[in-house]
Amino acid sequence: MKKILFILSAALLIVSCGPSKVATEARKTFKGDWSLNSVTYPQSTGTFNVTLFNDASADCFKGSNWSFVSNNNTGFYTVQGANCSAGKRNFVWSIDEENTPVGTFDFLLKPTDEKHKSTTGNQGFRINLVSLTETTMIWEQTVTLEGKPFVIRMNFTKL
Repeated sequence: MKKILFILSAALLIVSCGPSKVATEARKTFKGDWSLNSVTYPQSTGTFNVTLFNDASADCFKGSNWSFVSNNNTGFYTVQGANCSAGKRNFVWSIDEENTPVGTFDFLLKPTDEKHKSTTGNQGFRINLVSLTETTMIWEQTVTLEGKPFVIRMNFTKL
């Protein structure tokens, strides 16, 4: 009897430590190719010179294509446009439910090289996944501008 209770307890522990149904479904929905349609600043007015992911101007990201591989949490995006250092950028990604309010989650993105080794000293970016459907995705990243929160919103559609 003790052996059966031990096996059941171990199985329950393994299941409870796994990703939630929401995170699992999100991972499946992420899978595939996406296009970044626009970058906006919903709580601000004016013109801003924003660099995304310590990489390139937000203008270089507009129209960029993103590919997410869910079975190994890797992917890449392509930057394009005049006056942009165009090309493919690799990253690893994950969904973080533990450090966010219930019912929401953050998306973590870490730039890497082709072999998935960090190019930023193991530092990455935390982005709030505001909305995710089969065809659209919205990210928001909050940074500080002049001592106040500044929201950067990225709007995607699935290809």
